[in-house]
Amino acid sequence: MPKTLFDKVWERHIVVPETEAHPATFYIDLHLIHEVTSPQAFTVLRERGLKVRRPDRTLATIDHSTPTKVNPDGSRPYVTAQAETQVETLLANAAEHGIETHGWESDNRGIVHVMGPELGATQPGMTIVCGDSHTSTHGAFGAIAFGIGTTQVGHVLANQSILMRKPKTMAINVNGQLAEGVTPKDVILAIIAKIGIGGGTGYALEYRGNVFEEMSMDGRMTVCNMSIEAGARCGMIAPDETTFSYLKDRKFTPENYDAACADWASLATDEGSVFDKEVHIAAEDIRPMVTYGTHPGMGMAIDAVIPAAVDATDESALDYMQLKAGAKIAGTPVDKVFIGSCTNSRMEDLRAAASIFKGRKVASNVTAIVVPGSVLVKARAEDEGLDKVFIAAGAEWREAGCSMCLGMNGDIGAPGDLVVSTSNRNFMGRQGPGVRTVLASPETAAASAIAGVITDPRKMESAA
Repeated sequence: MPKTLFDKVWERHIVVPETEAHPATFYIDLHLIHEVTSPQAFTVLRERGLKVRRPDRTLATIDHSTPTKVNPDGSRPYVTAQAETQVETLLANAAEHGIETHGWESDNRGIVHVMGPELGATQPGMTIVCGDSHTSTHGAFGAIAFGIGTTQVGHVLANQSILMRKPKTMAINVNGQLAEGVTPKDVILAIIAKIGIGGGTGYALEYRGNVFEEMSMDGRMTVCNMSIEAGARCGMIAPDETTFSYLKDRKFTPENYDAACADWASLATDEGSVFDKEVHIAAEDIRPMVTYGTHPGMGMAIDAVIPAAVDATDESALDYMQLKAGAKIAGTPVDKVFIGSCTNSRMEDLRAAASIFKGRKVASNVTAIVVPGSVLVKARAEDEGLDKVFIAAGAEWREAGCSMCLGMNGDIGAPGDLVVSTSNRNFMGRQGPGVRTVLASPETAAASAIAGVITDPRKMESAA
């Protein structure tokens, strides 16, 4: 029988099949860890006298609590002593168990979902987990990748497997020609706005169609990153020549590369495969998107008017955001702009933002910060002179890390601030108590920083 990409990867990793009474025992190829969700798991191992079963299939970095500034004396301004302890604990635990770790001295340190692919540790056909919900990013390579809780982090450390029920499959088909100025971030925001934040619950998504086939790996990672925001277990894109080209000659690339590519190519969904559900979206219908509420499903075209509330939850969201149904969202005053996060902190994202910033100045009412996703991205951006573009425009150029996506390191807004953010979540308080978050593409974020109000980047480009 024809099989989907998800089915093929799933079947390769079953240790004990699922029964009505018991989930499947599912083998994990790569376990990514960072400082936030791993300390408790290591404590449990220690209390039970257990070791990490496969340190060679575990990869560590520091990202969530790491400062993105450096003091004049070279010290790091941790937001709290607890944040510093989290980082130091991860580094100590990883060293104790012989886990490859990318800490302060590593040229590959960075956001876990940026540095993993950069190293080539993320590969087609793999199963990948991390104590972080946006692990779905790695599905861009044709991997089954998903976030797990702290208890499950301990399980994987101890036995390299997880208990899991097989999800259903959903095909998200986007075909046609994207309009000028429409980005991968706009595509995924449009998808979530269409199917809702619960539309993918219980499903593994596969993004299909020429729009995804024509995307770069950076763009595909942006799309898969936000699969969890639709409630999906994971999101995947079939590996192809774009994938193979990206992975060539990286640290963890298989030695027999041609044979690996042939195997990876065989993972693509077979013709005639049946999905449990299919969604079809015309590429021509997608315009630059922003969110207007307090979850990613409350998304709209930037040139449209704010939709009416359909229930009390929507009304509460509009009240929190200080927005009114029927009004235009374009032109809303902005206080801060954040360009970064595991969604949009890669080279293509920074180049796109720089193309808007170049030759312009950040509005006097706006604070803009640009945070690269990894030390490697930072170095490459500086080699291209992008840092000089940001700084000349009046934006802050920071050290790599998660930063203002969730503000665990102290990078937050003030109560009442409206932040245009390239991150992935916009619930109440996500970027600080009382902060209002509008999710957008790097281009829209940069255009809004320049104009001082939420701005359609296509208008900025035409005015350049």
